Order: sequence, then structure tokens, then C-alpha cells
Amino acid sequence: RAQLMESGGGSVQAGGSLRLSCVAYGDAYSRHCMAWFRQSAGKEREGVATIYTTAGDIYYADSVKGRFTLSRDNAQETVYLQMNSLKEEDTAMYYCASIKTGAVCSWFETGHVKSWGQGTQVTVSS
Repeated sequence: RAQLMESGGGSVQAGGSLRLSCVAYGDAYSRHCMAWFRQSAGKEREGVATIYTTAGDIYYADSVKGRFTLSRDNAQETVYLQMNSLKEEDTAMYYCASIKTGAVCSWFETGHVKSWGQGTQVTVSS
């Protein structure tokens, strides 16, 4: 059964770091793109970072550039999101996503998502 499973969320103080992991099972891993999205209370889900899993090109939302780093291990079908210098506004549920083949991944369109993980909560306090 195709499934994405995130881990690594938690509570941290502003300025701290967390590392999220997303393991793909079954046929969930995309050979096109994998991405991280997040959704905070009362807001729409937004793209955070995405990687073309074959070429390795990575794109970030402006709000996380310079603080977050996305990486992947194709052999393990796993993607990671290293989050440094966390801010209160980074508080959200973070979702791993596999992207449909042919999509322009840097557009962060939720309609281009093939599979979603269940999410992992990140809470940043002052």
C-alpha cells in the first residue's frame, strides 16, 4: 500500500532546530518530485520546499530560504527537512507529499500532489 510517513515534529523554542523525515512505502515515492507543505490554523496549506528527486534541483518558499534545507535519499525513498532558526510563524502541521509526474513542482500546487502523508506537528514558542 502506498504511504508516506512523517516523523520528527515537536515543540521547540524560537531559534531552535528540528529535522523532519518522510519515509515512502509501497509506490509512494515520486521519481519526479517530493515536497513539504505546511498548514497552520485558519490558513491554507502552503508549499515549503520541493526537490526534483532525479536531478536534485531544490526550491524553497521565500519564508524559509536560508533557514530550511531539504534533502533526499533515493535509495531509502526518504526525504528530510532540516529546519533551523525556527520562528513562531513556522508553527504548523507539516505534510510530506509526492508530486505527480510532469508537474511544475516549484509552483507548490496542492492539485499536483499524488499522495499526502498524515502530517507531523511543529510548534515554535517564544
